[in-house]
Amino acid sequence: MDKIKRIFMWSGPRNISTTMMYSFAQRADTKVYDEPLYGAYLKETAAKAYHPGADEILNSMETDAQQVVDMMTGSHEEEVVFFKNMTHHLMNLNKAFTRQGFNILLTRNPKEMIPSFAKVIPELSMKDIGYAEHLELMEYFDKHEIPYAVLDAKNVLLNPEGVLKKLCEKAGIAFDKAMLSWPAGARPEDGVWAKYWYANVHASTGFKKYEAKDEQFPAHLEALLNECMPYYKKLENLALT
Repeated sequence: MDKIKRIFMWSGPRNISTTMMYSFAQRADTKVYDEPLYGAYLKETAAKAYHPGADEILNSMETDAQQVVDMMTGSHEEEVVFFKNMTHHLMNLNKAFTRQGFNILLTRNPKEMIPSFAKVIPELSMKDIGYAEHLELMEYFDKHEIPYAVLDAKNVLLNPEGVLKKLCEKAGIAFDKAMLSWPAGARPEDGVWAKYWYANVHASTGFKKYEAKDEQFPAHLEALLNECMPYYKKLENLALT
């Protein structure tokens, strides 16, 4: 294995994944990539029909999943490269490439995530949100002794510095206090989909204080919530605090 430290983050949607990308982008030794498998996912699934800006996304990036994997595992000038990925974007790819880096499973309580995602994509199913794939990935990592850590969005927001220090230690990189704040506004690494999803992050200058959601959960999504919870609970118990 080469000397580049690759960090593959596998997240569900609406899950502080962009906040984590902005955090890692503050490191002088790190280059970040925003959802490099998104184009391939839209090309190869039915999601193109209901994801905002799908055609623009497809025209803006590589849509061959294997080419994206080759890029992620290829040569990079930076010491650390951070790939923000959605877990469900993996589709049927051979997961063996994940051995070439440190992996992060970023989860969030579906009771908070589902209503947030449904505001942009109202009709949701398990295939859109990645909870089952998270557990599948974790089992794959355990079976093949691939290094990883589990993060819960709530724990990160409650204790950003403490959790990031533990994460960096597990990943084999030094913690950098610069990871805790950033200037407001967009970043050049943002995907073209940022205008649909990143307003809160663009308004932020650091990790926001955790606030429990008090809005009523949508009744028509209760069945999906019940389906997600067993997967989430298994991840929640392993998350860094």
